[in-house]
Amino acid sequence: MSVTKGIVGIDLGTSNCAVATIASGATVPVLLDVPQLESVGVQGSGRLLPSVAYLPLEGELASSAPVIGRFARDRAATLPDRAIVSAKSWLCHGGVDRRAPILPWKAEMASGKRSPVEVSTLFLRHLREAYLAQGGAEDAEVVLTVPASFDEAARNLTSEAAEAAGWGQATLLEEPLAALYSWIFATGEGGFGLRAALSPGDLVLVCDVGGGTTDLSLVAVAEDAGELRLERISVGEHLLLGGDNMDLALAYTLKARLAAEGRQLDHWQFLSLTAAARQAKERLLAENAPPEVSVSVASRGASLFAQTISTTLTQADVEKVIVDGFFPLTGPGDLPAARRGTGLFELGLPYEAEAAVSRHLARFLAASRRNAQSSPELARLIRERLSASRDGGPLLPTAILFNGGVFNAKMLRERVLSLLSGWGEGAPMKELASPASADFDLAVAVGAAAYGSLRQTGKGLRIRSGTARSYYLGIESPVPAVPGIEPPVRGLCVVPQGTEEGTRLPFPSQRFGLVVGEPAEFRFFASSERAGDAVGSTVEDAARALVETARLGATLPAGERPAGTLVPVTLEAEVTELGTLRLALRETPGDGRWQLEFDVRGVEPS
Repeated sequence: MSVTKGIVGIDLGTSNCAVATIASGATVPVLLDVPQLESVGVQGSGRLLPSVAYLPLEGELASSAPVIGRFARDRAATLPDRAIVSAKSWLCHGGVDRRAPILPWKAEMASGKRSPVEVSTLFLRHLREAYLAQGGAEDAEVVLTVPASFDEAARNLTSEAAEAAGWGQATLLEEPLAALYSWIFATGEGGFGLRAALSPGDLVLVCDVGGGTTDLSLVAVAEDAGELRLERISVGEHLLLGGDNMDLALAYTLKARLAAEGRQLDHWQFLSLTAAARQAKERLLAENAPPEVSVSVASRGASLFAQTISTTLTQADVEKVIVDGFFPLTGPGDLPAARRGTGLFELGLPYEAEAAVSRHLARFLAASRRNAQSSPELARLIRERLSASRDGGPLLPTAILFNGGVFNAKMLRERVLSLLSGWGEGAPMKELASPASADFDLAVAVGAAAYGSLRQTGKGLRIRSGTARSYYLGIESPVPAVPGIEPPVRGLCVVPQGTEEGTRLPFPSQRFGLVVGEPAEFRFFASSERAGDAVGSTVEDAARALVETARLGATLPAGERPAGTLVPVTLEAEVTELGTLRLALRETPGDGRWQLEFDVRGVEPS
């Protein structure tokens, strides 16, 4: 069935952006060629738009506006303090003001810096202009992907950027699910059918390692009335670990090599070395790669190329640093090392202390077991996999779908397959392979468009997912005051894991006290290991048992009430059709109503 309204699927990636579209009356997603500057005065286009914004020097280009795409990425290698990279990672960093002009980070610029939200808007606006210039529909239905691990603040900021860019209200879809939708679409078009690769009882690991993040999800395969059913059962933590980390690791390797030769690099040169190492890595990980690639770093100053420093990155470097460093053959019980505490940290992106994706994968699969065991429904759904896995050990999948630019490298896919097969004591591990022409950088955009078609036509296999985690609101317990002891905070489950979009969750029988007219703090928590919690259930000592995702400080209008009045309220949670969460507080009895957004914007009374 063809769509009746244009569809746009957008992958707003950390390293690259991509767009797939389905025109009205069509059925197949088409990848959009995005115009972008190649070099000074030379325009080009490509299916991938590098997620880099370059801030031109005065008089360098005809316009002082930021430049996006390949030219910006290439300029980052020579003028890294004028280039904004990893904006998506900053967008989900709760330790900074994501609306403040902080990027490029650490750049010594008197003015012209941009906020993570503004940079995301720049990318999305550029993509919209490219789409409309090629005959796209103004009123197209937009599906915008986000990491499954994004918290609600990052999700809402992404939605905000899309609206500011002119896309309107975009539907949010988790990137691992988009990759799976892309694979499902490809299998159907390929003619060999879904059942040729999957059977009831299979458990699919979607392993998505992109430029800035690692995103892990497990999807169970079941059967209803002879038809296959897919259900997402767990998602991983937000891991700032990906291709960017690998580029840094290679850059440090080269820096040490240069230092051993008596050649020292300053901070600016190291940033340039990192960008150059990224380009060399991509060549060395490609099919039929050369044995080595030359890497050069220019000096600063009036004579820009007078003291160019050169070295070599080899295949052996890549295998040691990336394959063995990030994907070591660890055991299923080897978990990530904890970060050692220190008094002061330099502000920046909160990269993972543990570089081994293998250990993060082991922790995710162990947490997935606990999550499934907490829910009788999930435990029944995957009982065969639970019984096949060692008690207390990882919940081992039977199949894996790779996604993300990192896995364009065949040697890395083979290493992960070998790792999981070893954990399963040699049990076969199926790779869900897409057609030979598939690009791991493009699958998410195609899957987003395919999902948009499914929403519009109702035709196709839908992955049951809902909310990736259970969400909780902190409730202070009424206890006598004790000097030096804070009152305990319980977590009230307001949205259970798996709640579908468009669902309202009232709490008619529970009343709470809401302070109005004076400053108050609202604490939000989440868990990816408590699928069995129901609406209204509580978790003691929320700070210990759950993950705190946000603290919102606000003064709710008191109206005609005295400041500090305790108003009795009931709660109502909603998962919107767009995939965001809202929480309403209603005065009972009375007409007062306030609404909390699970983001960083505070509290807006209505």
